[in-house]
Amino acid sequence: MLKDGTYTAWYKTPLDQGTGIVHVADGQIWGRDSLMTYHGSCKIDGDRFTATVSTKRHTEGRDTVFGTYDDLTLDIEGTCPDKIATYTATAGQARGVVLQGTLILTEPSAARSERTGPIPAFSPGRLPKLPKQSR
Repeated sequence: MLKDGTYTAWYKTPLDQGTGIVHVADGQIWGRDSLMTYHGSCKIDGDRFTATVSTKRHTEGRDTVFGTYDDLTLDIEGTCPDKIATYTATAGQARGVVLQGTLILTEPSAARSERTGPIPAFSPGRLPKLPKQSR
């Protein structure tokens, strides 16, 4: 099941590939990559999900994975049996171009253990010495 959280996104079309960050929460989906921002809504039904996402360019310079198209509406269908989702997306504005993607749920890193004793004072004499160079 596609869970609420932050996902690392990887996607490709026959034209190009890219990576980004996607957030899912309360039926909404949004994110960004190096060229575009995206936002929309998603519906989850067990392991399957659908989404409609609008994209908007935020950085000029190169073509997107859909070519010269900037502002698109993506229709997304996918499955998420665990922490990794796979999906396909199409855009009416870029007919014939199919995007294939993967979302990987990011998990918070393990909490560091708290230091129990006092922090030792800084002592420059304890730093390693550089070898002397002859001139």
